[in-house]
Amino acid sequence: QVQLVESGGGLVQAGGSLRLSCAASGSIFSINLMGWYRQAPGKQRELVARIISGGRTNYADSVKGRFTISRDNAKNTVYLQMNSLKPEDTAVYYCYTEVVLEGSPRSFAYWGQGTQVTVSS
Repeated sequence: QVQLVESGGGLVQAGGSLRLSCAASGSIFSINLMGWYRQAPGKQRELVARIISGGRTNYADSVKGRFTISRDNAKNTVYLQMNSLKPEDTAVYYCYTEVVLEGSPRSFAYWGQGTQVTVSS
């Protein structure tokens, strides 16, 4: 199976920056994509950013120009650099990945445990 370990959340003032990290480990043959979702209280979980094998990226409109997703393939780790943070970015951020396991022909999806990001005004 696959484990996702997230780090980097915390409390920051509006306009500040945070960097989230998520490392995947386990019986991974290849990673199709890694990304970040977030869920604010009372709201649905939403895509923040994702990076697909080959390097193509997608961002939510609300974070374009402020957040940057990147990936270290050698470490199976994805990063989310968050700049110019706003109070509305406050949420639990979840790492997400779709991987092909060793010995399996199909891909599987996994979620991290979530890390809290709080932006004060």
